[in-house]
Amino acid sequence: MKIIYLKDQEEVELLERSQIDAESVVKPVLEIINGVRKHGDRRVKQFTEKFDGASLGDFLVSKEEIESALEKVEPQVLEALESAAFNIRKFHQAQLPQEWSITVQDGITAGQIIRPLEKVGCYIPGGRAVYPSTILMTVIPARVAGVKKVICCTPPDQNGAVKDVVLAAAHLAGAHQIYKVGGAQAIAAMAYGTESIPAVDKIVGPGNIYVTAAKKQVYGTVDIDFPAGPSEVLILADDEANAEYIALDLLAQAEHDPEAASVLVTTSPTLAEEVCLRIKEELRLTKRREIIEESLSKYGRILVAPSQKEAIQFTNRYAPEHLIIMTRKPEEDIKSIINAGSIFLGDLTPVAAGDYGSGTNHVLPTSFCARMYSGLSTESFLKKPTVQKLTREGLDNLEKTVVTLAEYEGLYAHAESFKRRINRS
Repeated sequence: MKIIYLKDQEEVELLERSQIDAESVVKPVLEIINGVRKHGDRRVKQFTEKFDGASLGDFLVSKEEIESALEKVEPQVLEALESAAFNIRKFHQAQLPQEWSITVQDGITAGQIIRPLEKVGCYIPGGRAVYPSTILMTVIPARVAGVKKVICCTPPDQNGAVKDVVLAAAHLAGAHQIYKVGGAQAIAAMAYGTESIPAVDKIVGPGNIYVTAAKKQVYGTVDIDFPAGPSEVLILADDEANAEYIALDLLAQAEHDPEAASVLVTTSPTLAEEVCLRIKEELRLTKRREIIEESLSKYGRILVAPSQKEAIQFTNRYAPEHLIIMTRKPEEDIKSIINAGSIFLGDLTPVAAGDYGSGTNHVLPTSFCARMYSGLSTESFLKKPTVQKLTREGLDNLEKTVVTLAEYEGLYAHAESFKRRINRS
């Protein structure tokens, strides 16, 4: 990886990383969506055969298939999934908000109640790797929130099967149904419903460019989490940080995808050099080397900042999905961080902890979206209706405000609805 000095390089170029150009596939995605919307299961089966090579009679995964999967998955993997599920559930239970009510003014009470969504669809990607962890991260928060029906859609293999570990994870997470459907056709089916797949209120979970484009197209008919792109990490480090750990964290990010972004920002040229050497050494032994090398050549960066203040300013402008703070006082530096999806403090806290076991969610905003989105959480599956109640005293106290503003805006029926109550109460 090349070492770049922040003061010598155009910052616009340094902020660049891969973004999914969903617009480039809108036309074929719309054809899929409209086909599924019009013809339901028939089109879903056709698209599944076309894109996945699987000819299916039924999309729903049976209880027998789930039971068989639980028997086949290695005990140590099941144990790891159960441990991760416990931590994820515990963390997301702590996110549950409380209902509340206050007296705004004499005779006027107002507050907020909490209600879960009724139906949620979780998309579980296939492709380069198997992601049982993503099932835990999407299904468990929805169940914790109290969603009555949580379904999963995931692409089948050519034999029409879903990997055993995926079924095991969905069962452990508490999914109500699992369907062997992937791609844009799965998003369309969950958005509009088919004869066998129910329409949901919200779709969550990452996917490829077609899935991302489809989620954007159905947004409004259903809610979605956020557009997801290739994964990214930024490591903020000073001269006391552990170069070996930094190198490993950069490699770990790069192995996700050739389009993943791995960035180190430090005030120490010496650390930057050492990390470069460590990466070269580790690359000789690592698996997925081709993916890592392509990723690092495209979006790998080692940046040297003139000061810690400027390093933090760049970090906020980058708005990383994952941020690791390896400095003398990470708890102090985090106070200056305003844009990040998930933050990892200290040398002993790798991103892998959040990906799998610490309990925090790994479905996170990418491509600058941490400026405006938070990661998936229990609150992602909740609605918060407001509630208010007025007494006679409250009517009197609000009369001048409400009637004056309503009449000023020309909404005389609004004003009359208030005045009539005052006159008759």
